[in-house]
Amino acid sequence: MRKRKKEITLMFLSALCCLMLLAGCGSKEKNPAEGEKNEEVQSAGTDSLQEISGSGEQKGTENIGEFSTEDVQGNSYTQEMFGDYDLTMVNVFATWCGPCISEIPDLEKLYGEMKEQGVNVAGIVLDAADGSGNPDAEAVEKAKLLAEKTGASYPFLVPDAGYFGGRLAGINAVPETFFVDKEGNIIGETYSGSRSFEEWKEIVAKELENISQ
Repeated sequence: MRKRKKEITLMFLSALCCLMLLAGCGSKEKNPAEGEKNEEVQSAGTDSLQEISGSGEQKGTENIGEFSTEDVQGNSYTQEMFGDYDLTMVNVFATWCGPCISEIPDLEKLYGEMKEQGVNVAGIVLDAADGSGNPDAEAVEKAKLLAEKTGASYPFLVPDAGYFGGRLAGINAVPETFFVDKEGNIIGETYSGSRSFEEWKEIVAKELENISQ
């Protein structure tokens, strides 16, 4: 009987670990703004971690405010980047997060198909800077490699000193995705966990329709 209970417990723990892996990556109790060192990424390619996980969480309308930062290639960006598109999908990820890396090719495909409809995609590399906005050279180099290996042409932004108006503060798990309109307002729902191309396309279409009403 004791042996049977042990087997059941092991099966339960294994299933729980699988669900956590598919959902996304926890930030080990602290995010980079609090000085926590994250584990190194183990693969810059894609894998099978593209299952749906997490649900949309409704947030109140707020503006992301002014910021000035660079992407991992050294190109400058400000809040004016949102003005060129009706909707920008902002995907917050980390270089050590497997599910984050796995969905990058799908986000690139989404960007390629929907940019003519006024939809932009921007990544924010959460571990590419500390809480004071000082770049982490090692993480930036990893992000450059990820962009190359996954074929991502949309920008991978480095967090600024203000952590994008405080929007990134308190993120405990990645990937996390939210949406910004052309006025810089954070709108719609916030989504935790990675998703497939088809699921993201459906979500983006819904958020795009909501701002046009």
